[in-house]
Amino acid sequence: MVTLDAIQSLIKRYRKVRGITERLCKNLETEDYVIQPIDFVSPPKWHLAHTTWFFETIILQKFMKDYMVFHESYNYIFNSYYESLGPRVGREYRGTLSRPTVKDIRDYRAYVDENMRILFQHEFLPETLMELVELGIQHEQQHQELLIYDIKYILFSNPLKPAYFHHIPVTLSSNALVPDLEFKDYSGGMKFLGMNEEGFAWDNEKPYHKVYFENFKVANRLITNGEYLEFIQDKGYEDYRLWLDDGFKCIKEKNIKAPLYWTEKDGEWMEFTLYGLQVLNPALPVCHMSFYEAVAFATWKGKRLLTEAEWETVAKANESSKKSGNFMESDFFHPRVLNTDGRVNQLFGDVWEWTSSSYQPYPGYQPYDGPLSEYNGKFMINQVVLRGGSCATPKDHIRATYRNFFQPEHRWLFSGIRLGE
Repeated sequence: MVTLDAIQSLIKRYRKVRGITERLCKNLETEDYVIQPIDFVSPPKWHLAHTTWFFETIILQKFMKDYMVFHESYNYIFNSYYESLGPRVGREYRGTLSRPTVKDIRDYRAYVDENMRILFQHEFLPETLMELVELGIQHEQQHQELLIYDIKYILFSNPLKPAYFHHIPVTLSSNALVPDLEFKDYSGGMKFLGMNEEGFAWDNEKPYHKVYFENFKVANRLITNGEYLEFIQDKGYEDYRLWLDDGFKCIKEKNIKAPLYWTEKDGEWMEFTLYGLQVLNPALPVCHMSFYEAVAFATWKGKRLLTEAEWETVAKANESSKKSGNFMESDFFHPRVLNTDGRVNQLFGDVWEWTSSSYQPYPGYQPYDGPLSEYNGKFMINQVVLRGGSCATPKDHIRATYRNFFQPEHRWLFSGIRLGE
């Protein structure tokens, strides 16, 4: 039986998360909501609408009797990739739609929120409904992070290089002394991987299962801008011996010579941030790296990336360090200088850490039922696992077992490097 306390807690979480999404857009101008400078970026107004469509389609249409959809065409416009839910606007065309307007979408959010409020007032709420609401909340938190990625890319694509924030925090330019890069020993053997605890977890984090690996070492911190700059100055982008073949082809075809958002101006390296274009701070963790760049740097250092099983083993042993992590709630939206809490630092927050593991199902994996069977499983090909969350990740959304995944060439996410050996 679902308790009243559980229902009230879920309602509170729903309202809080929906409000955060709105607040992330508070610094945008109306024109910013419609821009899609490249196919993997979605306009901010699409995120506002898609997360609302999710609650309408997956929950309200199923659980509310005689529910009337807000607009009969919104399923076509705001369905992301669910084949089972019908045809849709292609991802690359999301920025071509001036209508519905931003006002229309805010009205849509208000309409769905009101109907969710009415649904929550029912005397008996089935457990399946509660589980779907929690999944919808988690889904919206994923889009909050994507929204931050996309806003940054949209502003960067503008020749004016406008800032999202209009103040510059001291920590962005702090020249803190970075501890030496050291490697700590961890024992291998037969370990357990995945989620086996109470609480929410995605289907791709299950089932809990055994894995075996050898003893290994892990770096005590993330790689910094200054260290990556040494790689550039050593002509790392020109040395094919450091690169996977697909990676070297990628950087040559796209003329990539530095991380995304880095530019060299009059002999000085600058980095575009949500505070505008800033002088590159060598003490901050390097971010917006592709998997290819992370592998090339690791090879240049004579090291490697951790597997996701190794990473999770380290993270579970240091999960208390999450308390001091730099997450979305910091309202900073950029990696920070090293916080020295914990035996291995910066595991949670700051930047997602590329692993060497391809995104594959765990043994015995079972996808969700119905349309949500398309949520994770069908993407288990040609993608690489990242771990740990970033400065754009909601803190209560991340855990040691969380598996993020992207294609190896992507760089607009807050992704960085931790070495192993």
